[in-house]
Amino acid sequence: MLELYILNQNVQMQPELKGDITWTTERRNAPGKLQFSVVKDNKLNFQEGNQVTFLKDGKPLFLGYVWEKSRNKEQIITVTAYDQMRYLKYKDTYVYKAKKANEVISMIAKDYNLKTGELSNTGYVIQKRLKDNQTLLDIIYDSLDLTFDNTKKIYTLYDDYGRLVLKDMESMRLDTVVDYDTTQDFSYKTTLDDVYNQIKLVKENKKTGKRDVFITKNTERQNQWGKLQYYEKVNEKTNAKAKADALLELYCKVNRKLSVQNAIGDTRVRGGSSVLVNFKDIGDISIKNYMLVEKVTHKFSNNQHWMNLEVRGRM
Repeated sequence: MLELYILNQNVQMQPELKGDITWTTERRNAPGKLQFSVVKDNKLNFQEGNQVTFLKDGKPLFLGYVWEKSRNKEQIITVTAYDQMRYLKYKDTYVYKAKKANEVISMIAKDYNLKTGELSNTGYVIQKRLKDNQTLLDIIYDSLDLTFDNTKKIYTLYDDYGRLVLKDMESMRLDTVVDYDTTQDFSYKTTLDDVYNQIKLVKENKKTGKRDVFITKNTERQNQWGKLQYYEKVNEKTNAKAKADALLELYCKVNRKLSVQNAIGDTRVRGGSSVLVNFKDIGDISIKNYMLVEKVTHKFSNNQHWMNLEVRGRM
């Protein structure tokens, strides 16, 4: 059973739905999005900014706000709603010292009156940071990227029914299986885009007045693919060797992308989750491994639930 409610000036409405409902989440850089259509009648009255809640079989899935709506001559109103991650797309300037990434999120959420839930302790303390004229999301992801550079841990930020949460990727691993039996179709691609077999980091050395250069590489992969170099100028306080080693481990593998169409729906699956993918004999490999969900769109219609997935793995 699907339930959708719109709250306007303390009046809760349950409009008549028309067609499919889609719910989309991504691992990075995007808020959760709910799209649906409703039938206009004499009682239905709602505006941009009104709260939208969506539940399936009594389970809360989405809490957000009307962002966009359009109407046709048949008086069908099509609505796009976003969760509170959407408010992190606006810009500001932040200067902070001695904060962990989860503390940066708490700081920004407090400043912008955003609600938070469980924010995992990311451990690594960022000594000093100036982010000028950046989106709030970019400021947050900068802190998460610095955390990865120094801990090799990946975290996902998302809105969990009205509260910002931050979780370690390992804690978001599901028992959901994506295979020939649960999927109508898929598209598999391998690419050397975003693949690097040499990491070159430089940082200023105030004592010598020169730049220190840190290079780590995989000679075998350079012979196979040619030199694919990642270059970055890093802060003087960065552990450049540790970061270079972490980046080489992450990026010195063929980038494998898999798009899955109309898999059996599982509402637990969201951007940042890991699902077990099991496809034999596709391309140059057989896949039987956990892969990271970059994007998922759930489609609810006629008592059916399907999902389209974009998953990524470096195997």
